[in-house]
Amino acid sequence: MKIPFFRRYLTNISTRTAKHLFTDVIVVGSGISGLRAALEAAKSCNVTVVSKRSLTKSNTWAAQGGIAAVMKEGDSPEKHTKDTLDAGCGLCREASVQKVVAETPELIEELHKWGTEFDLNESGEIAATLEAGHSASRVAHAFGDSTGKAISQTLLKKASDHPRITLMEDFFTIDIVTGENGKCSGIYGLNSRNDLELIWANSVILATGGAGRLYRETTNPSVATGDGIAMAFRAGAELADMEFIQFHPTTLYVAGATRALVSEALRGEGGVLVDSNNSRFMFDYDERAELAPRDIVSRSIIKQIRKTNTTHVFLDVRHFEKGFFQRRFPYIFSFLKEFDIDPEKDLIPVRPSAHYMIGGIQTDQNAAASIPGLFACGECAATGLHGANRLASNSLAEGLVFGREAGRNAAGGLQENGSENEFSKIKYDIEVSDRSMLDTADIRNSLRALMWRNVGISRKEQTLRETIEIIQFWQRYVMDKVFDAAEGWECQNMLTTALLMANSALERKESRGVHFREDFPEPAENFEKHISVSSDDLLE
Repeated sequence: MKIPFFRRYLTNISTRTAKHLFTDVIVVGSGISGLRAALEAAKSCNVTVVSKRSLTKSNTWAAQGGIAAVMKEGDSPEKHTKDTLDAGCGLCREASVQKVVAETPELIEELHKWGTEFDLNESGEIAATLEAGHSASRVAHAFGDSTGKAISQTLLKKASDHPRITLMEDFFTIDIVTGENGKCSGIYGLNSRNDLELIWANSVILATGGAGRLYRETTNPSVATGDGIAMAFRAGAELADMEFIQFHPTTLYVAGATRALVSEALRGEGGVLVDSNNSRFMFDYDERAELAPRDIVSRSIIKQIRKTNTTHVFLDVRHFEKGFFQRRFPYIFSFLKEFDIDPEKDLIPVRPSAHYMIGGIQTDQNAAASIPGLFACGECAATGLHGANRLASNSLAEGLVFGREAGRNAAGGLQENGSENEFSKIKYDIEVSDRSMLDTADIRNSLRALMWRNVGISRKEQTLRETIEIIQFWQRYVMDKVFDAAEGWECQNMLTTALLMANSALERKESRGVHFREDFPEPAENFEKHISVSSDDLLE
């Protein structure tokens, strides 16, 4: 696979003209993993957290679902581990699974002590509910369906009050900066005053979130454009599992409206899926029905949509006790009300949407990437926890555990190597392109439609090859340009990340977890391996 006009940096860099800022550890991203990393690193050094928009614009903030951990009798770490491994279809890294399962309970208690208002049971303990794929009730929630927001608020307050942490909003990180020795030494970006700025540090932690905005149908906020994955790739970091992106089975479908997540917990509480004929169909596809893993539910919905020649199916919760829905899911109830949908009387129209990026920057058990001085955590990292399919509510747990690990080791490297870093002079100039300029807004919209159609819930070789050719064509007219605003850099990152995803999907000639090939519908024997890629592998 060829990437037209690949270059190390997206824009010109000069240490003589750029503004400079110096810190010990940089965290790029303000979701659960980034903030937990910052708090851990700040125990021993100065930390700067940058967010490309507001600090609350993250997948964590929007997360309705809960956080999974063993919290009650009848459950065990062994059961949680088995459920995670089963969902991962042979590709989980067992050490990562065991680490997250073992460490999450104490981190939830820590959040509770810091002020996160988790929902409690009658005994005053953190309540645990059942979700799809889990064999026991182990999912904690806050304010019913606002768990991510509650955790984010706690971590943001803790970080803003910390004397060693500096929070910077509206800083668009364009690229990771590496020295002649290949070590990561900082980031380069556009600050809130529209000045190009170099932030130098001993360690950089990428916690940039996922890439759901590469798809037309998605639950993700506008910031989820795969930036961290693309910039790590340009720097030479190893990526893994790029073919695996999870689609959430149930997002509100109202033509012309932004897709809104309808939580997994609704099905855990007994909500059922029916088609346009009011027929409950999930038992036709899996004996676990609505509680089957997300990939199975998503594919089943798509099949039923095609079978009934409609655009969506429905979630039926009309049998819930009167008033229960509003008490248990206040946020979902409020946005349904905006569309005049009363869940006590009306069916809720739903369809799948791109939700969670499983693959990303390859990390080890220390959250370290393959580039010295670079760490990654959260959705942009491939930790091996999820394998080929993420178990519901494991992502916030992963963010806490590997966020803490990234912060601890980023600060530990500083202590081992001393406070001095090598800040080299950089002069990187890009020749002016003589090719025509394509409209980046149109490219983004076209790319999202292409990815949904060809690299979505079902895939096959012919359309994957067509997708690669189309993206390469767009790259010829976009990747050779030097942009001066976020929209252009995001478009370049989206094209890079999309191409990597399509290429890995083409390479995996089997169906496994969230990756389903119509031309290879079964798991292949002896293919329980990860597909890794770096810029050194792909350039021709």
